[in-house]
Amino acid sequence: MGKNVVSHLFDPLLQGFDTDSALFMGARRDPSDCQIGLFGVPYDGTTSFRPGARFGPAAIREVSPGLETYCPQLDQDLDDLAFADLGTLEIPFGGPDPVIAMVKHATEKILNHNLKPLMLGGEHSISAGAVAAVACHHPDLVLIQLDAHADLRETWLGSRHSHACAMRRCLDVLPSDQLLQLSIRSGTREEFEELHNSGRLIKDAAGLQKALAPRQGKPIYLTVDLDWFDPAVLPGTGTPEPGGFHWNDFAKVVDVLRPHRLVGADVVELAPQLDISGVSSVLAAKVTRSILLLLANNQDQQGNNDLH
Repeated sequence: MGKNVVSHLFDPLLQGFDTDSALFMGARRDPSDCQIGLFGVPYDGTTSFRPGARFGPAAIREVSPGLETYCPQLDQDLDDLAFADLGTLEIPFGGPDPVIAMVKHATEKILNHNLKPLMLGGEHSISAGAVAAVACHHPDLVLIQLDAHADLRETWLGSRHSHACAMRRCLDVLPSDQLLQLSIRSGTREEFEELHNSGRLIKDAAGLQKALAPRQGKPIYLTVDLDWFDPAVLPGTGTPEPGGFHWNDFAKVVDVLRPHRLVGADVVELAPQLDISGVSSVLAAKVTRSILLLLANNQDQQGNNDLH
């Protein structure tokens, strides 16, 4: 049976997903015997500047075959990894609340099937649903945010679930000291006062390594807002912010995370139509490849011990 064939046509895990989408390179559709469940959420309903992140999941999948399955940095190959691309979550039009609830439910299903979730966005508001689900399974969860923006507003443009409120909503389910915010470079005066006073602001990969040292063995969720990268290398995002980072900076973060226990992740805020070169989509696919291999490299054999 081929990788793209679902052995159980009505597998309950796949219900609610559109499985007609392209597969991320090396993935299978059938989740049986897999370690990781990748899925897309094409939502950008709270975008406050340039829309288009709803096209991100499809673009990442479509360009992924342009990369090698082998990662020299990690010395691992996607061809050796059993992971499923579950498809695209079927979501309604409109406000973010039902979408985030659906993301949480979908992530819970993935976790209950003993898979690690990797979500492709979509804009950053959706991360709150995934983080809430993973935090229920792992109460001591550590959340690491790579982002240009603090995302700590209580509301933005009348919504508590705006993409500008993504980390605030995560703090509704996580204690403050379980969030590490790496190299944030944009936000309000109040947000930066909170970042400094809380001790959550991490300067660079070396600082992240130091912050994670006493958290060795803790479950980690990584959320990557692609505007963390400099718009010179990733212009295809809704809220670009000059002064960002390059691939080598991300590679240093990957090295820091290698010995740690990654249990879930997301890659959000790719707006592919804003970059006619397509390079932004390729970089996003390469980020996704690294995260898939990190998730596989840190298989949690005792994960059920963290369940409530």
